[in-house]
Amino acid sequence: MRGNSDSHLLLTLDLQFFAEEKTEKATPQKRRETRRKGQVAKSAEVSSSLMLVSFFLFLLYYGKYFATNILVLFQNIFSSYLLLDLSAASTHKLFVDLSLLTIKIVLPILAMLFVVGLLSNYLQFGFLLTTENFKFDFKKINPLEGAKRILSVRSLVDLLKNILKIVLIGGVAYFLLKKEIGTFLHLSQMGIRQIIDYLFTIIIKVGVLTSGVYVVLGAADFLYQKYDHEKKMKMSLKEIKDEHKKSEGDPLVKGKIKELQRAMSLNRMMSDVPKADVIITNPTHYAIAIMYDANDTRAPVVIAKGVDFMAQKIKEIGKENGIILSENRPLARALYANVEIGQEIPEELFKAVAEILAYVYRLKGKF
Repeated sequence: MRGNSDSHLLLTLDLQFFAEEKTEKATPQKRRETRRKGQVAKSAEVSSSLMLVSFFLFLLYYGKYFATNILVLFQNIFSSYLLLDLSAASTHKLFVDLSLLTIKIVLPILAMLFVVGLLSNYLQFGFLLTTENFKFDFKKINPLEGAKRILSVRSLVDLLKNILKIVLIGGVAYFLLKKEIGTFLHLSQMGIRQIIDYLFTIIIKVGVLTSGVYVVLGAADFLYQKYDHEKKMKMSLKEIKDEHKKSEGDPLVKGKIKELQRAMSLNRMMSDVPKADVIITNPTHYAIAIMYDANDTRAPVVIAKGVDFMAQKIKEIGKENGIILSENRPLARALYANVEIGQEIPEELFKAVAEILAYVYRLKGKF
């Protein structure tokens, strides 16, 4: 007996373990909830790499404009600005001129980076606007939680990712610059314009190629982040069951509510029986209470009906309140099957019911 008990206990524990194990894909409701909280698959490397490669590609076309304005800036600094008399008006003018020229140089780059940053995030997780990340969370300043993050598998992956990024990007930059060492040694023999053009070309070349490698690393990191996000989103069978209960309602609670509604409806129906003009019976199995108010309805109305035990209760209440019981088996069956409580008698049954009501009214002396 004890062996059977132990086996049953172990089986129960095993089933509980499997119920708690997160093996199922996240439900649409779980996905919507996590997205609402701002928890989506995203990679900071994707945004950084796209912004970097866009910056160098932008410089490829923007370089002449950028160089011209930089040259104007230095010319003004070393010529006209040095000759200005120091006064409040001249200082204000110097500040405004330098600010406008700086904005003219920097603003196109900042605007481009802003657009690329928005686009890179949109490509990863679409349009998302949430304030959840601005809410205070004690876990973010909890030392224990911070230690867990530092010692987690994710931090190890981030460390390896950063090392790989430095090695690959640094390696590409090294091999590109190594080929240019001979040219670097002869820069002193070139004119200033040639030096600037050459250095600009090298910077763009190295920048585009290294940032291209960075884009590949960013794409790989995004795939990993997506995998890691899906893994974190997985649910146990118990969680899915609890979510279903929460969204659809606990079956036990729903059953209790329906039972209560039926009881209230039954009580309401029984309270209406004393208002009836006649109760048409089977006589044993069916009972249908009929009421007719010429000022309120066009035809008689069924205010209560029941079968077997319920029929007996309707007849008992009818007898207690002096309501006449009229036996008509086919009519009782037809009314029970075709007319709901609160509905008027249909045309095909109206004549039979009217005859019974006329008989009842004669007995009560209403005619």
